[in-house]
Amino acid sequence: MLLSFNQSQQAVNGSIVFAGDVGATKTNLALYRIENNNYHLLQEAKLVSKDYNNITELTRQFTLHTPQPDAICFGVAGPVLNGHATLSNLRWEIDIKEISAQYPTANVHLINDLKATAYGLAVLGENDVKVIHEGSAMPVGNAAVIAPGTGLGEAGMYWDGKYFHPFATEGGHADFAARNNLDFELYTFLQQQFKHVSWERLVCGPGIVNMYRFFRDVKKMEEPGWLAQKMRNADEAATISECVEQSMLCKTTMQHFVRYLAYESANLVLKLNATGGLFIGGGIAPQIIHLLENDAFYTSFRQSGRLNFLLEKVPVKLILNAKTALLGAAYYAATQ
Repeated sequence: MLLSFNQSQQAVNGSIVFAGDVGATKTNLALYRIENNNYHLLQEAKLVSKDYNNITELTRQFTLHTPQPDAICFGVAGPVLNGHATLSNLRWEIDIKEISAQYPTANVHLINDLKATAYGLAVLGENDVKVIHEGSAMPVGNAAVIAPGTGLGEAGMYWDGKYFHPFATEGGHADFAARNNLDFELYTFLQQQFKHVSWERLVCGPGIVNMYRFFRDVKKMEEPGWLAQKMRNADEAATISECVEQSMLCKTTMQHFVRYLAYESANLVLKLNATGGLFIGGGIAPQIIHLLENDAFYTSFRQSGRLNFLLEKVPVKLILNAKTALLGAAYYAATQ
């Protein structure tokens, strides 16, 4: 257990929990049986979200031949208000009532996916994270989670002196802040396309592609023919991150991705006074560990002027377990 949370109740032995990590690109589903606070996987599936019209259609086939769950929790990529969610990067709306109607005997919860990621830290061990910066030997205080994937998720964890209390934010949609002339050029390039330029326009998978196009089309960096061909036949963001050693265009793009991730991570830490630690999650960061090491991330992270001394105390850890949000949803379902 990386962090301690104040559960409403203990997980009941033998109970079945149905967990979901519902994202714009993919949805992970899992059914667990709880035994002595251990989560034993019964069934799991990874589905393409856009292949389904709604959450009911997506889950129906998965649970067709499984035991009825006692509790359900779905972490969703968007704000959850009064049991209703609108997914930020998928044209879906999810209501807790439709899930309850489908599983009438279950205790149903709907939470933001970054809140689920935060709760997942209760299930993970030290081997599930990589230390980017040690920080204080005895960290105390609030903590934060930032997770670039299809979008940019952010969450906080309030520290009451004994336990952490996770809460969702939509900080990824806050305004991007330029720090130098190149940033202003990039801002102008993005504003012409999107009008409002948030951090999510840069620090996520589509953001990597946005920056690549800026350096290619505005800064006139060379795009080799082999790279253009590869980009047409594969995941563009993944291709860019994989080709940093073969292409200066890709290398420059990813260097700025890391820089902006570091800037917004520092912003999040300062706004939440997250001296208890910063956890970097999402699908991108574990794939680019080599780009975050050797102070590449940390040098930009500690660039906040008079508050650098505070940032230096903050432990920074990279979440390696791709199922953290799913496990967090299961933990939340089992303990509420």
